[in-house]
Amino acid sequence: MVAITLPDGSVRSYPGPVTGLDVARDIGPGLAKAALAIRVDGAMKDLATTLDRDTNLAIVTAKDGADALELLRHDAAHIMAEAVKELYPETQVTIGPAIENGFYYDFARPVPFTPEDLEKIEARMKEIVDRDEAITREEWDRDEAVRFFDSLGEKYKAEIIASIPAGQPIGLYRQGQFIDLCRGPHLPSTAKLGKAFKLMKLAGAYWRGDSRNEMLQRIYGTAWFDKKDLEAYLHMLEEAEKRDHRRLGREMNLFHQQEEAVGSVFWHPKGWTLYRAVESYMRKRLDANGYVEVKTPQLVDYSLWEASGHADKFSESMFTVRTQDERHLAVKPMNCPCHVQIYRQGIKSYRDLPLRMAEFGSCHRYEPSGALHGIMRVRAFTQDDAHIFCTEDQITAETIAFCELLKTVYTDFGFTEVRVKFSDRPEKRAGSDEVWDKAEGALKQAAEAAGLEMTLNPGEGAFYGPKLEFVLKDTIGRDWQCGTLQVDFVLPERLDAAYTAEDGSRKRPVMLHRAILGSFERFLGILIEHHAGRFPLWLAPTQVVVATIVSDVDGFAEEAVKALRAAGLRAEADLRNEKINKKVAEHSQAKVPVLLVVGRREAENGQVAMRRLGSPDQEIVALDQAVAKLTAESAPPG
Repeated sequence: MVAITLPDGSVRSYPGPVTGLDVARDIGPGLAKAALAIRVDGAMKDLATTLDRDTNLAIVTAKDGADALELLRHDAAHIMAEAVKELYPETQVTIGPAIENGFYYDFARPVPFTPEDLEKIEARMKEIVDRDEAITREEWDRDEAVRFFDSLGEKYKAEIIASIPAGQPIGLYRQGQFIDLCRGPHLPSTAKLGKAFKLMKLAGAYWRGDSRNEMLQRIYGTAWFDKKDLEAYLHMLEEAEKRDHRRLGREMNLFHQQEEAVGSVFWHPKGWTLYRAVESYMRKRLDANGYVEVKTPQLVDYSLWEASGHADKFSESMFTVRTQDERHLAVKPMNCPCHVQIYRQGIKSYRDLPLRMAEFGSCHRYEPSGALHGIMRVRAFTQDDAHIFCTEDQITAETIAFCELLKTVYTDFGFTEVRVKFSDRPEKRAGSDEVWDKAEGALKQAAEAAGLEMTLNPGEGAFYGPKLEFVLKDTIGRDWQCGTLQVDFVLPERLDAAYTAEDGSRKRPVMLHRAILGSFERFLGILIEHHAGRFPLWLAPTQVVVATIVSDVDGFAEEAVKALRAAGLRAEADLRNEKINKKVAEHSQAKVPVLLVVGRREAENGQVAMRRLGSPDQEIVALDQAVAKLTAESAPPG
């Protein structure tokens, strides 16, 4: 007998082995029709998987959220590869995974794909869906599989399979005449994909991500369970394009980037004003929460990075230089080892803890040029970094305090939806398993005490400790991972940080690595797109423009600007000999929140016509009232 335990706790018994589909049919025809795959003791498997022992089973359908979408998109990649091989038989297939919001497949082909090719491929994919080809798993001997793909001229597939240890069974999936290497699982047939998919764009990608290898052609696509979700996603992309921080940065004259400083930002006066507004706000919040601000060197001897373990982990991302006196220096990629150096100056007692050490630290990391993206992915950036040196008993209290600070900061910037991920030990890490058990347990306990609801993000911790990742949702529904909190027992040991305990013994402090924004550059890019350049008054680079209708009121307009600036507002005058409609249009394009229009009547009465960005209405108010009102509205939160 085989006993199958279902999610509701009920048990179904069968006289012999059954498949997942058999169980779904036994439960009901509706479930059998909706079934896409199964989860066996928590692991996703094909619907046709044979169950020959007692097990816990869940039937996966389109209602199963992220798991079901990943399955769908994985199949979309395979069906796209099948379509490409049918249309362009000379093409070699390589790899094609599901990714966030979609999928891609990398192809080796001497002739570049064109946008017209994408239309043909998409049409052929729909034909394959209509064929309802069964998708079946086969297990092959490794060497036999290598010979098979070599015989097809598929050298990339043969290379992948040859790298798998000998004797390990190879999983191949067949659909129609197409066969591909894959761990699975997959949908039971091509028809289950449906037609809510779209091929999006072409890009280049190096074989196995190595710039020394051949350049392949990558086709990206997106796939959803119904057309409504597809249309919603495409609409979101349209909105994202309108909000693109690179375009808005240019239109609003905030910043630019150029080839002579790849991966760095040239901040213009208005952009730097925005930057400083964010920095001033963050400094005020840190001061109020008991942080001390420090500044550490940019160039640090490479030996410190070796001692900390960062050289082993980050060496390929570090900018280094050898000096004439044979010193090996590195431009710092992060601030943590330098903060430990400040901590180690002088003897520390338990009475000195917690010590909250903050720095707006300028860092540099090499990012491949293909990974750079505006100011969101750069090589030169500034972290809102801080490290809390504390005792083990203080971890929970410090975590609670940090989470409260973080949430209020996000709210002040206009982000109200925040998700939390718990990232545990990565494969490549420093410290023993015992130390990691201790760190993960401490962070979990602290996060629960802080009232956080977390999802597990396996294997994504820092190399020295587990971390919490704070993910923001923006106005159009996109997720942005920004803040982090990491518990570190390793670095204090490696860099010999210590304090004198209450009993006189020498102990290691715990090091909490934490950031709220992540980096200023990336967060400002997110802010620009979240607000579509229409910043709240306290953040706007130019808060008020006083625009004249006729030139004989220039004097009053200048007085108005003087009064606004005296009150601390960022105000400018527009005295150009242009029609007022043109001035209004231009300042609206520049996303100026408030326009004060002045004509003869307003000047004679000491008044201004106040217009708000995005509103056709205007309010006639006395100048001093306008100044008082806008001063109150422009006060930074917190």
